Amino acid sequence: MIVGLLMLGGGAAAGVFGSLLGLGGGVLIVPLLTLGFGLPLREAVGVSLVSVIMTSSVAAGVYLERHVANLRLGMTLELFTALGALAGGSIAFLLDERLISLLFAGLLGYVAFTMARARPAAQLEASELDVAPTSDDPARTTLLDRLSGEEYRIRNLGRGVVGAIGAGVASALLGIGGGIVKVPLMHLAMGVPLRVATATSNLMIGITAAASTVIYVMHGGVDPYVAGPTAIGVFIGATAGSRLGHRVDLRLLRMLFVIVLAYTAVQMLLRAVG
Repeated sequence: MIVGLLMLGGGAAAGVFGSLLGLGGGVLIVPLLTLGFGLPLREAVGVSLVSVIMTSSVAAGVYLERHVANLRLGMTLELFTALGALAGGSIAFLLDERLISLLFAGLLGYVAFTMARARPAAQLEASELDVAPTSDDPARTTLLDRLSGEEYRIRNLGRGVVGAIGAGVASALLGIGGGIVKVPLMHLAMGVPLRVATATSNLMIGITAAASTVIYVMHGGVDPYVAGPTAIGVFIGATAGSRLGHRVDLRLLRMLFVIVLAYTAVQMLLRAVG
């Protein structure tokens, strides 16, 4: 009973954080279940993917209602992310758990460093926002225009596609929904404002996680007794986080993002080597 309540509370915290940052909560759920409750890493990944679906289902509707998310960009990138998720899920059960923990720690550390040193979009010069590679191909230019928002223009679409595939693979291997890759990818590489990137990521992660979850269920990698309370907690937290997201200062959002990722990276690295 007590363990179930703790999982419920941990899921709620992860749901709040995941919906605010577009991560799906997996970045916290996997370390929570493995480091806090001693669950095998692969089973924690399976439960995390279920929770990510829950976070996305709750938060996506709110962000779409407020017209914050870029639906066209999200669904375009998600085509490639889902392919990566299917590929990652196929090899997830062939890798050693310590290697997966090491990969998790390395990914978290890299993203935390990248976000910490990046300047906010408001401080970028106009030339940095608009120049990005313009193409002589009218069809490509039209596509970029259609994917762009009213106040920003998408750039580096090719890099976004490659990153989206990588996000899908990471989602299946690490149970993170891919948001930890998608948010920095859209924000830093493609010129999408952070708030729009987090909202768009919330639309995408549910589809990505669903593609991976199917494979984990087929391999018996989802424990319903753990997934139940954790997913309910995530639902509660994601509901609260998505309602409060527009009130949170972007600088605070970035700082929280970096601190939590750095701390989690250290913990997962210690687990991998210890």
